[in-house]
Amino acid sequence: MSVLMEEAAVMTAVGAVKDSCSLDNYLSQPDHTMDDRIAAARATLGTDVILLGHHYQRDEVIRFADYTGDSYKLSKIASQTDSKYMIFCGVHFMAETADVLAKPWQQVILPDLNAGCSMADMAEIGQVENCWDSLERAGLTGDLIPLTYMNSAAAIKAFCGERGGLVCTSSNARGAFDWAFARGSKILFLPDQHLGRNTAFAMGIPLSEMVVWDPYQINGGLSPDRLRNAKVILWKGHCSVHQRFLPEHVDRVRRERPEMQVIVHPECRWEVCQKADAIGSTERIIEVIEKAPAGSSFAVGTEIHLVNRMANRFAALGKEVITLDDAGCLCTTMYRISPQHLAWSLENLIAGNVVNRIKVDEDVKYWSKIALDRMLEVKA
Repeated sequence: MSVLMEEAAVMTAVGAVKDSCSLDNYLSQPDHTMDDRIAAARATLGTDVILLGHHYQRDEVIRFADYTGDSYKLSKIASQTDSKYMIFCGVHFMAETADVLAKPWQQVILPDLNAGCSMADMAEIGQVENCWDSLERAGLTGDLIPLTYMNSAAAIKAFCGERGGLVCTSSNARGAFDWAFARGSKILFLPDQHLGRNTAFAMGIPLSEMVVWDPYQINGGLSPDRLRNAKVILWKGHCSVHQRFLPEHVDRVRRERPEMQVIVHPECRWEVCQKADAIGSTERIIEVIEKAPAGSSFAVGTEIHLVNRMANRFAALGKEVITLDDAGCLCTTMYRISPQHLAWSLENLIAGNVVNRIKVDEDVKYWSKIALDRMLEVKA
């Protein structure tokens, strides 16, 4: 065979591989047809791949996860694994965090790049820098510690790390607040106002010493006196899922099912959390229900996939779990990760293609890692 013929044959083979691994070929197939292919790909790739699944993922995907958990637990696993590839079945900021914590030879893959987070998008780095400049001109940054929720872009994490702050999750928010107050008298907390408010209030800080910074208003919409008197400056952001839970949902459970315990995520609004029997991260919610005796019943205020999964799991143990809101609160961006996207990511790896790699810029990664390392040192 001539050199030209050999080159043509190679190009044809490469083209065939690319065509066979085209996402369109996967998306046209039903969910259930991916199961055997995902299992086979996992077996072929072996320990080169670790699959991390957030609790809010759909059942068809999370069943294949090596580890499931909330963002705090999965971050710790990402920092400890030696697998060459981490496939993160979650949303973009989680995959960014995994890349920041990864070793230099590891690569992080997000099966669908459109799996974002509306809360994370509510704090854009330019807005946060403008906020800090305003607070600096007011002479308030000398003793101010910036603290960001995990649900934020890597640039926001880096911003906090560079200014002496850290990252937290709902699992260790209280510890992060304690850490920050040991180093300063004020906290700028972003992007979720509800987690910040609920955490601060549980520490005994009154609502009168918290203010909300609106990035779309001059000086955040706040007077200099209010800013000076505030111990916690909350960014105006929220989770679109947990925002849907209302005080009247708790009232209905109290009226119709008075024997039920109400447990909600701290991303819920303050009025809901005040009416609940318990507040906790996803890991904490699971732990409370696990430890409850048979015959217990719970109305849970968090994402519907986790609630349904717990309902099925704990029914066999004589415990009842229902959602606090009958309409069900779905995280649509988490739902974007499908069996088709997962199969596509895995089979591309077998073909030698790394698709949808998440790679944080080195300058952002440096300060992000400092903020995340501080987070991992704070007890959950």
